[in-house]
Amino acid sequence: MPNDDVPTTARPTRPRRPGDTAPVRPRDVPTALRFRDDRRTAVERRRRRGELVRRRRGRYFPPVADDGGVALRRERTVLQLVGAVASTLRTDFVFSHETAALLHGLSHYRLGEQVHVSQAWKPPARPSGRQLRRHPVDVPPGDRTLVGGRPVTTLERTLVDCARSLPGDRSLVIADSALRAGADRRRVDRVLAEAAGRPGVRRARRIVALADARAESPGESLVRWHLDEHGFAPPDLAVPVLTEVGTCWVDLGWPDRRVGIEFDGAVKYSGGTYGDPSRRLVAEKRRHDALVEAGWIILRLVWADLTDPARLVDRVSRALASAEVRR
Repeated sequence: MPNDDVPTTARPTRPRRPGDTAPVRPRDVPTALRFRDDRRTAVERRRRRGELVRRRRGRYFPPVADDGGVALRRERTVLQLVGAVASTLRTDFVFSHETAALLHGLSHYRLGEQVHVSQAWKPPARPSGRQLRRHPVDVPPGDRTLVGGRPVTTLERTLVDCARSLPGDRSLVIADSALRAGADRRRVDRVLAEAAGRPGVRRARRIVALADARAESPGESLVRWHLDEHGFAPPDLAVPVLTEVGTCWVDLGWPDRRVGIEFDGAVKYSGGTYGDPSRRLVAEKRRHDALVEAGWIILRLVWADLTDPARLVDRVSRALASAEVRR
């Protein structure tokens, strides 16, 4: 996976105990500059200077900052589109699907560039443009909420909508994040049951069954997706291992084989809220050594490993085979 696809949501500081929810921060939606006749000359001048870009008819924003990689720039662009759509639609609507996940502040992977809204009426035959996807669905009041004052589908409805409509890897990242943020599994099951017979429900059932609040990062979700795709027994998550340095929590693993997988995002070695990078490296080395001395085989994965799922699967297969010989 190219670095540009790395999600912008970082993993929480280790260790987080199983069952903890991870508060999410709703995304901020920028306010559009609305075109008016008395602003025509000024707006056109600023457009020519590159100070404004048009996202929808009559709705302008400053250019997205060219920093943070492709994924972050795409997120900022979509949020501007959300602001433009929110200020132009006049009929009853609710932000839904991947757009709702973004507004809730959930983790995402390879975010699409369309804004999704659900409306109870079928949209007119004329196209809404490539940037807006209308879903002719009547979202009941119990599946609606407000985020930043804007109508958005609930965490549970968002999880199911994404699981029905997105590829498995992308939807599992959102599903894990939704559960981590506090989505109620019983409500998820209810929304899924109400969707019986509709497109994507079979796929959604698989995602809901795989989803786990204990997954701490999109990387862990993607590793589990690849393992499930290749028929591996589901690994446990947040596995406690007693070592000489205390209890260490392994991201993913098979305790009966004493094989574990640690997914390392480079962000935790970059300072900031994670502290001094050199101290983090020393602490991780000590922790890794303690796990090995406790009899565990530990595979360390980074984002680059997800570019080659076949190699990833081979590494896991060999580790499990070695553990079987050792038993």
